[in-house]
Amino acid sequence: MKQIAFVTGANKGIGFAIARHLGLNGWQVIIGARQEQRAQEAISRLEADGITVGGWVSIELTDPESVSRAVAEIGNTHPGISLLVNNAGIPGDMSVRSWDTTVDDIRQTLEVNFVGTFALTKALVPLLRQNHGRIVNITVPSEVSPYWHPLAYVASKAAQNAMTAVMATDFVQTDSPIETYSIHPGPTTTDLNGNMALPGFHDADTVGRKVAEIVDDGQSHQGEFIELYPIVKED
Repeated sequence: MKQIAFVTGANKGIGFAIARHLGLNGWQVIIGARQEQRAQEAISRLEADGITVGGWVSIELTDPESVSRAVAEIGNTHPGISLLVNNAGIPGDMSVRSWDTTVDDIRQTLEVNFVGTFALTKALVPLLRQNHGRIVNITVPSEVSPYWHPLAYVASKAAQNAMTAVMATDFVQTDSPIETYSIHPGPTTTDLNGNMALPGFHDADTVGRKVAEIVDDGQSHQGEFIELYPIVKED
């Protein structure tokens, strides 16, 4: 029986690449997305590669009812789920300095990247614990880089990193058969950064392959922050 993974934001970019390479490694993947058309297009591309897709689940991380419906659907149709990849996120306004960031931008970015992600993770913990599963969070470092530091995005990911670290500690202290860790892809060309392609950047498929390799390496990564590629220093 194939292992089952749910990947949020899997209709494009890094999320799609992660789903693709997990699928190529033998996982059955469930696509988490907001729009049916984009989800179906992703499914068609994955199935063309011979990947087993367990359909798609509609999820809007800013909507608690949507998160609850998504979790209920997964529990009903895929109770054997053993991997959650929290990839979905929004960039916030990356064009402004910290003091020009609006409160609304901070709030909206936190709602998706931290609050909604936490709500989804919390709701799936019982199933993942039952199946000795894992939670992988796609993130960036909490430490501020002088070269790239949009406040709303970095703050939201710092909160997500704290979630990973605290949950990992609690899983260990309570002997829970569940693992969580973070992966930082490093500079990657995606829609999130306007398809930026500078020296040191990698494409999403390369990142997706490396994430799948870590998932399938047979090692424990409880509480780890794994950096695939460092952020490139500007001249």
